[in-house]
Amino acid sequence: MCGICGVFNVVNRNPVKSSLVKSMADTLIHRGPDDEGIYCSGPVGLGHRRLAIIDIEGGQQPMANKQKTVWVVFNGEIYNFHEVKSLLASKGYSFHTQSDTEVIIALYEEYGEACFQYLRGMFAIAIWDENTQQLFLARDRVGKKPLFYYYDHSKLVFASEIKAILKVPGISRDINLQALSDYFSLLYIPAPKTIYRNIYKVRPGHFLIVSEGGLREVEYWDVNFEKTSDLSVERWCEEILEKYSQAVQLRLISDVPLGAFLSGGIDSSSVVALMTKLTNKPVVTSSIGFNDKDFDESHHAREIAQYFNAEHYERIVNPDAAGIIEKLVWHYDEPFADSSAIPTYYVSQLAREHVTVALSGDGGDEIFAGYRRYLLDKREDQLRGLFPKFLRQNLFRLLAAVYPKADWAPRVLRGKATFENLACSHIEAYFRSVSAVHPELKANLFHPDVQDQLKGYDTADIFRDYYQKAGRVDPLSRIQYVDFKTYLPDDILVKVDRASMAHSLEVRAPMLDHLFVEMAATIPSAHKLRGKSGKNILKMALRGVVPQNTLERKKMGFAVPLAKWFRGEMKDLAHNLLFEQDIGTILNRGTVEKIWNQHQKGYRDRSTDLWTVFIFGLWYQQMQGNGSE
Repeated sequence: MCGICGVFNVVNRNPVKSSLVKSMADTLIHRGPDDEGIYCSGPVGLGHRRLAIIDIEGGQQPMANKQKTVWVVFNGEIYNFHEVKSLLASKGYSFHTQSDTEVIIALYEEYGEACFQYLRGMFAIAIWDENTQQLFLARDRVGKKPLFYYYDHSKLVFASEIKAILKVPGISRDINLQALSDYFSLLYIPAPKTIYRNIYKVRPGHFLIVSEGGLREVEYWDVNFEKTSDLSVERWCEEILEKYSQAVQLRLISDVPLGAFLSGGIDSSSVVALMTKLTNKPVVTSSIGFNDKDFDESHHAREIAQYFNAEHYERIVNPDAAGIIEKLVWHYDEPFADSSAIPTYYVSQLAREHVTVALSGDGGDEIFAGYRRYLLDKREDQLRGLFPKFLRQNLFRLLAAVYPKADWAPRVLRGKATFENLACSHIEAYFRSVSAVHPELKANLFHPDVQDQLKGYDTADIFRDYYQKAGRVDPLSRIQYVDFKTYLPDDILVKVDRASMAHSLEVRAPMLDHLFVEMAATIPSAHKLRGKSGKNILKMALRGVVPQNTLERKKMGFAVPLAKWFRGEMKDLAHNLLFEQDIGTILNRGTVEKIWNQHQKGYRDRSTDLWTVFIFGLWYQQMQGNGSE
């Protein structure tokens, strides 16, 4: 696991200074504390910071072919590199290291831009081809490893994190207002946008080719929910367990200590179960808990650790976690308001005290329909189908208008959001259900000048586009596809990558092995969400692997007690930031005061709205101070 960066002066061909590339690489030292490498030749400079996991002695980068005409910097792990190495050896290639990086070079020499199809793993790769004068930037299929770039038709700058790109003189820090609007809806900024107007994300499953002829983007992989297979439940269970075990086995390759995150839920527990079975020894596990019992599931993790005889470590996160928020904002580079980044940061810190690599259960909810919102969406869509469109829109829009917003009431009486959703189309309703700041509030939250510049821009269009791209599949599969393209890569995987790499910890997610994902996509939706049970087929496959009470336990999530923190330990910190810093040209201070007062007086829980504003305020403060830690 590493950090990569580089500069390509595409048009003027000016030589790239090694001092510039080094300054970029230095900002990434937390991603790679073990080694540094820089290559500069004419208009190209490549930088690398290394966290040594495989072939500790021989894997230094940038790495070149024998002729020094192909150069590579690479962040990630290629789990099938031994298999690919054998294939290439049969074609006459020889190798001098045990590194997966050397395999990437030979793959490119043999297959050119088709080489990425052969890689099974997580990666962000830059390849400089001296002969063709082309730079390739590629990102893994699911988006586990980040890759950002700046391109102005004259030069291209790339890096694993935005802060490294901003080290290059002359790069504008102007805010992308559409990205800002996306952030307030979703808590994150979906690719390819970033918070900066001229900096972008390479999209998962894509690569870029940059040359004097311009920039070309190619999609080389996508998940397909359209081709389902009609297997028996028993056969599906066998397939799931077989391919899941293979994915875990591949991710046990390491020359350094390896362990697992353990929350006590189904996904992380199954990872620990399979690791225990495959290694036949205790697994090093790490978990986080809270003093607030409503948010604490550390006792479940402890039970699983005892069940599998794991070497278990745990840590309690107190409200003074607010003390690390500024550091988190620095690591995430752009506004990112998924508050579970806090426990993820701490569990990564704890794990790194004992291992260098940790396996996680990420991906299970997205590919097996585990989120509760999938069940609620299904019920709403069934109701939506009972009414003609004109009647549904008018009737439920009227009911939504007159129904009170009653956070304090029993759940059965909280009908306003449901009525609002029933008046919408399926994808618009799903967008509303996952929005942090609802469209009506967002319209009042932005300063009028910002609203004017947005010119009616609608974040929901991102969801509409992916919903259409999903094809003619059932409603559940369509919103799974939307989540797979937005929430998974740009929230879940960003959260884990930045929090873990802040501590130089590599995290591997077996359920996001692309072959496992492809298999899961062919399972009919009826097997995933059955009755009230999400992940139904996965639970059936894990019978006898994970304790039954774990399979039956209600999903808890990785939340933090924000509502209490804003009324308690974080109150003064948040108030000072929200009302003493000048963000009045972007946000409407009157709206911020309104939601602050509603929350403090207990009228409504506005903790998510406040957290979103608070994190933006912290990021804005750091950005104005040039992003120094």
